[in-house]
Amino acid sequence: MPPHLIPSHRNRPSDDPIFSLHQEANRRKESGETIVDATIGVLLGEDGQLAILPTAARAVREVHEAEWAAYAPIAGTPEFRRAVIDDLLADAPDLRACAVAVATPGGSGALRHAIVNFLEPGQAALTASWYWSPYKTLCDESDRRLETFEMFSATGSFDVAGLDAAIGRQLATQGRSLVFVNDPAHNPTGYSLTDEEWHAIVESIASRAASGPVTLLVDGAYMLYGPRSARSLAARLLPLAGTAAVLFAWSASKSYTHYGLRVGALVACLADDRERARVEAALSYSCRGTWSNCNRGGLVAITRLLVDPSAARSCTAERDHLKATLLARVDLFNRLARERGLHYPRYDGGFFVTVFVDRALERAASMAKRGIYVVPQVLASGRGALRVALCALASRDVPRLVEALSDAT
Repeated sequence: MPPHLIPSHRNRPSDDPIFSLHQEANRRKESGETIVDATIGVLLGEDGQLAILPTAARAVREVHEAEWAAYAPIAGTPEFRRAVIDDLLADAPDLRACAVAVATPGGSGALRHAIVNFLEPGQAALTASWYWSPYKTLCDESDRRLETFEMFSATGSFDVAGLDAAIGRQLATQGRSLVFVNDPAHNPTGYSLTDEEWHAIVESIASRAASGPVTLLVDGAYMLYGPRSARSLAARLLPLAGTAAVLFAWSASKSYTHYGLRVGALVACLADDRERARVEAALSYSCRGTWSNCNRGGLVAITRLLVDPSAARSCTAERDHLKATLLARVDLFNRLARERGLHYPRYDGGFFVTVFVDRALERAASMAKRGIYVVPQVLASGRGALRVALCALASRDVPRLVEALSDAT
């Protein structure tokens, strides 16, 4: 029988490599082995159980059954869309005044909508050389490509000059550029941009936008776990109003510890009224053409957590407790890693850190034999690294992890 699957899809892997490693680690745990699993991006407590905000869990339980059963509007409930815009842009009124939003199934849905609406088939999105691997998967699935620029300069800072040159090349070759910047607490490196680096990025994009359409997408999946105020991020982007399109991939998964609820949004800020209306219509059309509509009960629950002052305060207090637990692991890792001479970017908070190594695949496999699971990464240049999900470890496991990483470098 001739193959029915189209040729371009015949050799695709059946599972994400990160989830495959996680499942392997779980199988060994279930067999009684003592395993350190630093693969999956979920926040666990010191007891090894999933950390969940009690207020968020209560809000989900208290959503009326009719809300769970009913369809949501295609673009998401108006209350949810307004709440997300207000949450992101309260300190950036000029951007809030020109913002529209649609609900998406998590941040991944927001990224998907950006790719298909701001790039033509065959064109490439742009991001840093170290990136969350599903960026490429999302591009491949949408018949787009992913191009990268060197993330770090020789001094270890963000390579703004490399970004600027890459945008210039894309404008010259494809007439537009869609740039993904994951900040703060970048996945996979853990790096958070400084105010000075953001200032330079904004200057670069504003300058390049004079030559063609440049769209900046801020992937804020971890914005509430970064070292600085989340809302200050939007204020840094005010100079782009009227020059570039500014998008935000907003996600409730990490912020409210409900990963499986799949509640997210794409927020688009465009100064021109007609262009903004066209974008809003296109995004809604994309919703209908993919998942049709999102989980109404989830939208209702997250809206309550955003707009109810008491619930919002409780979530903030509970999240701050989780952040303190995570930061204690970060501090311990930094101390032990420096003692061992590990090479990694500045890491002052967030779910992940990346340790630079040679022969990453071989070294990750060697660590797995010792019962310690990390995610290997290899660039096209051959340079490698090991991504460590510190979020998923208890503090007691950090010394064993760092020892294994030291042996692997």
